[in-house]
Amino acid sequence: MTLPEFFGCTFIAFGLPFALFVFTIANDPVRIIILIAAAFFWLLSLLISSLWYALIPLKEFLAFGVVFSVLCQEGFRYIIYRILRSTEQGLHAVAEDTRVTDNKHILAYVSGLGFGIISGMFALVNVLADMSGPGTMGLKSGSELFFVTSAAQALSIILLHTFWSVIFFNAFDTNNYIHSGYVVGSHLFVSLITLLNVNELYTTTLLINYIVTIFTGVLAFRVAGGTSRSFKKFITCQ
Repeated sequence: MTLPEFFGCTFIAFGLPFALFVFTIANDPVRIIILIAAAFFWLLSLLISSLWYALIPLKEFLAFGVVFSVLCQEGFRYIIYRILRSTEQGLHAVAEDTRVTDNKHILAYVSGLGFGIISGMFALVNVLADMSGPGTMGLKSGSELFFVTSAAQALSIILLHTFWSVIFFNAFDTNNYIHSGYVVGSHLFVSLITLLNVNELYTTTLLINYIVTIFTGVLAFRVAGGTSRSFKKFITCQ
């Protein structure tokens, strides 16, 4: 059962993000470059956040590391926001699809998906490696829900990063500090909630994560100009 579980959890975590990449990004080289650049900036934030281990008196407190990591990620989200906004004219000149630069929300969406995919990969890759065999958890110790929960949480964080970037970019475009504060605050909240998994409170953490994910998705939809009418047209393929 190890390989079916491996592929099942992989598809849970990365099936939807892969579909988003194929249908909305893969056909445009500029979007691919932005996605890769965003993933690189997330890796830089991971490198910087690892410096918290150098703080000997505090390195035993995992919550401090989580907070420091989230603040680093949001700092680099702001850096890539500034870079994209300052290079929009150049992107417009080389873009095959001018909607990449005409619609500022597309830049936010692509960079957010890049943040999310690389974040989800780092969160899940070691778990997937252990999942592939020779055995899995749940026989004598640990919960058999650990792997499925990890995959579902990876999907949640990928979607959240995508939504967060749309909200974050628009917040700075419009000087809406409530929305930018929401992005940082909800990122901290969701990340700290995952610490409950130490006590195997998987149902609680997943429920909270997906409530925040749905709310953030609705907020990002509204920020991007979506309405109930446009959503109905999307559902009915009009």
